[in-house]
Amino acid sequence: MGDTRAKKSGLSADIQKKLNAKYSEEQERQCRQWIEAVTGDTLIDQEIGMNHFNKCLKDGTVLCKLINTLNGEALVKKINTSSMAFKQMENISSFLDACKVFGLKDGDCFQTPDLYENQNMSQVTVTLYALSSVAIKKGWDGPSIGVKIASQNKREFTKEQLEEGKKVIGLQMGTNKGASQAGMNFGKTRAIVD
Repeated sequence: MGDTRAKKSGLSADIQKKLNAKYSEEQERQCRQWIEAVTGDTLIDQEIGMNHFNKCLKDGTVLCKLINTLNGEALVKKINTSSMAFKQMENISSFLDACKVFGLKDGDCFQTPDLYENQNMSQVTVTLYALSSVAIKKGWDGPSIGVKIASQNKREFTKEQLEEGKKVIGLQMGTNKGASQAGMNFGKTRAIVD
């Protein structure tokens, strides 16, 4: 967390503990290797850990370069190299806007304070995984992490096949091939006395 923020307490502290517990160093390793492979640059802090990874990405320049490389042309036109806080947050915001243009859903993207204030680094790794998946779907053939997003698999059936399908009775329609619960007895029977 930033040096200027007050220490969290109560519910906020509990929520922060849960967010920190979700963080995976293995996912961080994969994200680091992927970023370095795609951009061709070495991250500034090679130590593994949430705070170290935050230090690598906090200014937003690496992320902007990453999205521009994946897209093939610059989605982020101006990358600020200033060490001023609002310029670094502007880089992160530009990266997030570029992610949405690239094809990520709002739910896949982290919020600027998640990264800049080290609030939710697990969501940052989720965004990087989603970014890789969308890049693969858009034709990226370089290094990747995460899963490939399914593409459309449209099927064509003949009229005969469709008619044969109507004759099949699925199990959801009431048949269970003669099986019943007749004779099933679990535990004692219930005695009803008037």
